[in-house]
Amino acid sequence: MLDLSDRSVVEIARDLAAIANDVARLQALMAGVAAHRSQRKDGQNGLSATEGHASPASLIQDITGGSKADVLRQVRVGKALLEEVIELREGRPGAGPESGQGGPGSGAGGSGAGGEGASGEAAVPAAAPRATWKTVLRDAHLGRRLTAEQHDVIRRGLGEPFDDSEDTAQVWVVAAASLVDDAVNLTVEDLAVHARAVRDAIDPVGAEQRYARRFENRSFRTWLDREGQHRGSIVFDDEDGAWINAITAAGLRPRRGGPRFMTDEERARAAELAHDPRSNDQLAYDLVMSVLRAGAVADAKDVFGVRQPGVRMLIVNNPDSGGGDPGPRDAYGRLLTAGFTEDRGHPLPGSVIDRNLCMHGTTEVTVDGCGNPLDAGREHRLFQPKQRLALAARDGGCMWPGCDMPGSYCEAHHIDPVAEGGRTDIDRGILLCKYHHLLLHNRGWRITRDGKRAFILHPPPDVGGPPVTLVSKAPWKWAWDPPPPPSKPNWRAA
Repeated sequence: MLDLSDRSVVEIARDLAAIANDVARLQALMAGVAAHRSQRKDGQNGLSATEGHASPASLIQDITGGSKADVLRQVRVGKALLEEVIELREGRPGAGPESGQGGPGSGAGGSGAGGEGASGEAAVPAAAPRATWKTVLRDAHLGRRLTAEQHDVIRRGLGEPFDDSEDTAQVWVVAAASLVDDAVNLTVEDLAVHARAVRDAIDPVGAEQRYARRFENRSFRTWLDREGQHRGSIVFDDEDGAWINAITAAGLRPRRGGPRFMTDEERARAAELAHDPRSNDQLAYDLVMSVLRAGAVADAKDVFGVRQPGVRMLIVNNPDSGGGDPGPRDAYGRLLTAGFTEDRGHPLPGSVIDRNLCMHGTTEVTVDGCGNPLDAGREHRLFQPKQRLALAARDGGCMWPGCDMPGSYCEAHHIDPVAEGGRTDIDRGILLCKYHHLLLHNRGWRITRDGKRAFILHPPPDVGGPPVTLVSKAPWKWAWDPPPPPSKPNWRAA
């Protein structure tokens, strides 16, 4: 095995992953069947009970030896994959065709002898069931476009539509299809964030309710373990969780591959941090403790060094809302627009956005109907702060396939070399993390773009392979990708 070529290692790893994913699909289906045959109504005659187990998850865990979390996911995914099949077999309302025609022998357009109804007229074939967002996910999973983990996080993040209207159902279908397309470029963790962000974008009223539930779960407690070690547990609400992440990111960014382009002061601090003997967890602990000790009276530079942390929030403002308001409001004046943290795009409800708008104000970045930033300037050699903000709004982080580095850790890459007359123009710039920026320059990769179409990544000759279309990592791209139908410019507000 050690004598295999690099290309062989990659190809074998991909083949094994495909086999493992196929096995996982079959395991999920069998777990779903076991769950269906172990329902409460079956009592002691259910499959799990007859095998001596209290639940199908317990049965599957005993068979596979897997973790409880993995087994519970298998059961969830399996039940989801079999849901429509079970509904059709059991004849539940709404499970069949939507044409209103009866099935064979129903007496309402059903087939008789010779395929004709009782009136002698040819029977009208029933319409095929309408595709739902769940069938989109099921077909993508069975068609090998989604793994079991990806299927699970999309379904749980997107959740059930908030009403039964045709428009809402269609929005959920397109949302599910869009997330299936995103899955190929995202980690499972980031895909889960995207799914929740899409849900909050199309259901801002529900976003407030979900935020309120998470806010109620906030807690902080400490205790002393048997060895006399002080321990603690914190459950954050959405906003303070983002704030803590911003604090630790500000202190650890040089270790985690932050941008290379620094002042002398920043470079000296980065070198000092790189040689610090403490682990990242120890550094994060010391940093948070320093913040608690310093309190509100300390100079930010005493704690954070050269860069003060903060949580930048992004909202997509509909120009048709009028009056400069960031979005529609209900009868009580509450903002009905979801926002997102710049790093990783965690969704935030309108109440949090409105409060921060009041306290901190806004910086406006104009984009066209496809999400391309406009009117951010192009007069300098390096990308300026407002241009960087525009790139972050468009790209959502490092655009390299499979990279999950957030925007604040990225560098702006000129796709047209400045030495050859390339412009510092947001249309010709793209966010890359430090590692992938160096890889591109040092190993012969290239990025091109035709006008405002997609950025294309071209492998070097020694790597080979077809060009790769780069896709934005921003969860808020839902506002323009996919584009709305011409007849429904605000169709996402189902």
